[in-house]
Amino acid sequence: MLIQRPTDIPSSEITPREHYEGRRAFLRNAAGLALATTLPRAFAADRLTGRPGPYSTTETPTPFKNVTSYNNFYEFGTDKADPAANAHRLRTRPWSVVVDGLVQKPRTFAIEDLLRLAPLEERIYRHRCVEGWSMVVPWTGFPLAALLKQVEPLGSARYVEFTTALQRDTMTGVGWGSGLDWPYVEGLRLDEAMNPLALLVFGLYGEVLPNQNGAPVRLIVPWKYGFKSGKSIVRIRLVEQQPQTTWVKANSREYGFYSNVNPEVDHPRWSQAKERRLGELFKRPTQMFNGYGDQVAMLYTGMDLRKYF
Repeated sequence: MLIQRPTDIPSSEITPREHYEGRRAFLRNAAGLALATTLPRAFAADRLTGRPGPYSTTETPTPFKNVTSYNNFYEFGTDKADPAANAHRLRTRPWSVVVDGLVQKPRTFAIEDLLRLAPLEERIYRHRCVEGWSMVVPWTGFPLAALLKQVEPLGSARYVEFTTALQRDTMTGVGWGSGLDWPYVEGLRLDEAMNPLALLVFGLYGEVLPNQNGAPVRLIVPWKYGFKSGKSIVRIRLVEQQPQTTWVKANSREYGFYSNVNPEVDHPRWSQAKERRLGELFKRPTQMFNGYGDQVAMLYTGMDLRKYF
């Protein structure tokens, strides 16, 4: 397991210079350039930097081009290239996130408020899709726990529900026949959400989060399959009962609520024992909890991980 804590690897050492060439025109579509005068110093035009954070892997990051052109974001189409082609339509400003439910202090946070809420960190995480492919991404954000502490969860709160944006006029994939119930909803147990690995993300590769990757704010839960990490979040609600999530409603046999990365539990239609890292020819073995077992295995003590997929 290749995990550093804390890491001392700066972005300049993990990101080849050529990966930054030619990105400015692309990132204008992420609406980053209009915000330089309103956000903290860490945010300047198309840049979004953070201090090196803990739990980073020493594995080589996947090239920026692959990370931003091979995506699942069904609101913009089901083909991997669809989000990059269509997500420029997404309106990311103004943007706010409602945090409510079983909390002492419900609040609505403008995106500018969120960016000032806690120090931004860069964390290099492995990212594993349930479909069998993976990547390594330098994300910029802060622990989700920092936001949840602001609203003071009640003792009755046991789960956290995440609702993502629904813009029917910009999202080309949410029409009739998509097969999913919109808006997209995901959820975690509260103790999972409070785990220091769970990250609220605003950028990748030291730059503003591109629309196709979930701008302007998304979740990253690196020990779970990627569909658990909701994109373009607009509401976070603390609840007592397990949320009815989009993929569980669509097909609970293939997409469970927990969906921890587990090479011993196959998807009904394919093995999960190996994965294909984007940019690599040969498959590699999948790690339990995506390699983050030291940080999260205690959350599931006593649970049959084959049953609680």
